[in-house]
Amino acid sequence: MPSSFIIYPAIDIRGGKAVRLVQGDYNQETVYNDDPREAAAEWEAGGASWIHLVDLDGAKAGHPVNDALVGEIARSVKVPVQIGGGLRTQTDIERLLSLGVSRVILGTAAIEDRVFVQKVLQEYGDRIAIGLDARDGYVATRGWLETSQVKAEDLAVELAEHGARTFIFTDISRDGMMGGPNVEAIVSLAKVSGQTVIASGGVSQFSDLERLAEHAGQGIGGAIVGKALYTGSIDLAQAVRELER
Repeated sequence: MPSSFIIYPAIDIRGGKAVRLVQGDYNQETVYNDDPREAAAEWEAGGASWIHLVDLDGAKAGHPVNDALVGEIARSVKVPVQIGGGLRTQTDIERLLSLGVSRVILGTAAIEDRVFVQKVLQEYGDRIAIGLDARDGYVATRGWLETSQVKAEDLAVELAEHGARTFIFTDISRDGMMGGPNVEAIVSLAKVSGQTVIASGGVSQFSDLERLAEHAGQGIGGAIVGKALYTGSIDLAQAVRELER
């Protein structure tokens, strides 16, 4: 298991702008930057070693919507970029990788089409991450609009057997609420799957990142940080300097 810890600044794209939602609610939106490319440049300048993108329009539509803009962002920065939101076909995956994206994140497809996910894991390996968005321990799909009957830990174990090496875990109840991440659930997921888990949702202050980084040796490979960076409650340069080792 890796003992390194990476901070992933998040840029959520909706209508061509960088926004944040509260608990995935499309009616609770704050626009932070009219140009997501500017946000990416800002985070890269702040020391980010990766950038995390979400195509919110794509998550809702079930297919990439902002892929041209995502490609522009990926080509405009020197650090690797990962993207999630509405990726359900191999054509979508190949297009985004060809646009310069380093890693794509599959969420709904991981629940609804296991054969497809197993196939692309075998074909693309580390360039695929699995997004596990959980509500009370069960995986939510379709932009968090639906909750499945599948437990996040069970799915992680199954997909790890088929080659999944990176999971991105979101506890939906914590997302955008600035209340701290669910560290216990994240460590548990890393333990049962034996793979790297990136924490997402709930990181509101530097101490949250410190708590997560303490478990780097147990499989927590990093954290996605959104709202706390945009509001200034976490300083990216400081966090990178002190936690990425």
